[in-house]
Amino acid sequence: MKTAVALTDLSASDLARLIAAREVKPSEVMEAYLARIAAVNGAVNALVSLRDAEQLMEEARAADAATPQGWMHGLPIAVKDLLAVKGLRSTYGSPLYADHVPLADDLVVARMRKAGAIFTAKTNTPEWGHGSHSFNPVFGVTRNPYDLSRSAGGSSGGAAAALAARMAPLADGSDMMGSLRNPAAFCNVYGFRPSYGLVPADALGDTFSATMATEGPMARSVEDIARFLSVLAGENPEVPFPVQPMDYAAHLDMDVKGKRIGWLGDWGGAYPCEPGILETCRAGLAVLEDQGAIVEELAPPFPAERLWQAWITLRGFLNAGSKGALREDPAKWAQLKPETQWEIEQGLNLTPMQVYRASETRSRWYARAAKLLARYDALVMPAAQVWPFPADWRWPQVINGRAMDTYHRWMEIVIPVSLIGLPSLAVPCGFGAAGLPTGMQIIGRFGADAQILAMGAQYHQATRWPERQPPAL
Repeated sequence: MKTAVALTDLSASDLARLIAAREVKPSEVMEAYLARIAAVNGAVNALVSLRDAEQLMEEARAADAATPQGWMHGLPIAVKDLLAVKGLRSTYGSPLYADHVPLADDLVVARMRKAGAIFTAKTNTPEWGHGSHSFNPVFGVTRNPYDLSRSAGGSSGGAAAALAARMAPLADGSDMMGSLRNPAAFCNVYGFRPSYGLVPADALGDTFSATMATEGPMARSVEDIARFLSVLAGENPEVPFPVQPMDYAAHLDMDVKGKRIGWLGDWGGAYPCEPGILETCRAGLAVLEDQGAIVEELAPPFPAERLWQAWITLRGFLNAGSKGALREDPAKWAQLKPETQWEIEQGLNLTPMQVYRASETRSRWYARAAKLLARYDALVMPAAQVWPFPADWRWPQVINGRAMDTYHRWMEIVIPVSLIGLPSLAVPCGFGAAGLPTGMQIIGRFGADAQILAMGAQYHQATRWPERQPPAL
């Protein structure tokens, strides 16, 4: 039998293999993770709405004797607090939902449950997922396991921190504006934003225009990402734009030699990066070069400011549509964070022509990116423009002397992917002079999820950065 410490260090794939071979019991895994949560979550604050430990142990002991129904059988999983879990407090980080207990699972949660997951808690997130720093008035701030005075990123900051601190073997994330790529970089783990439609949304609200956000897997290895993606993916016949999934873990073997990679860096200076970010990412890119990839530096393929204006227009349009009714209720409006109020007001002040022009820009960028990705197997750029910043900040207001004119301008580097729904794998690149982590994005053409994961798997075998655990924990 493995020790408690060893069990929490193992990958989800290795745990699943041990459980399937009956070499380890789900109850042993649960016991190890509960001990780890008790030891470190007080300092990190990654997990919220924790369930009763004895109830969890009862479920795990029941799983000991049960026939496995899926790959996640017996694994203790915490779900991001933007998703509804039946019977488990789910707040969306908002005081408006501080006591909300859903009566049903959201779609991807139901898929995890069917695959055998045992839900232990929720992972912390900023209110409504707005902002890449995970703090809210319900649960407070999530701290970076590598430096407890720093941010874990967001909006999947609780998920990334839980992975890095060994409080969960896997985590789901969601990504509109880098919400799983940024925290993966901040916390030295992997986060995968799949091609839009591969992991479908629930049939709620607008499912035709709202194509810039998606759920995705986070983990400490690319094999875990691939296996988890196969659980989350699959058509929902009630929503449009389906993408057919595959067995991603069966396609991770790939020779990187001869693959052409375009290095976009800081987009010709349009996306300011703190000192050391580009150099650390370039060192990560050199790993792929050592494996035989051919790297070429690329000029900016599209005007950055046009992408930004399209982004804030479409994002405001969607937020005003989904949350604009809150503007009519003064009591509820007063409880929204200023960033959410700003998004709604942005959208309410738009004209139809502004929305059309923004969608037109997105269309032109998709066409240009498609031509570029017909020539390159992948594009690479940083996953974050800054190092993890002080946890008591709301957001970084200046990068290299350049003022950030909105609460999210400092994470602009993620929007070329988000605007057009491309697959992007955030991989760790190592640590800077202050001992803080960062990462880069490996970006593929639409539908090339398997190829990007395979490239990431070869990178992981050569680097294994997540094995460098937070020293303070």
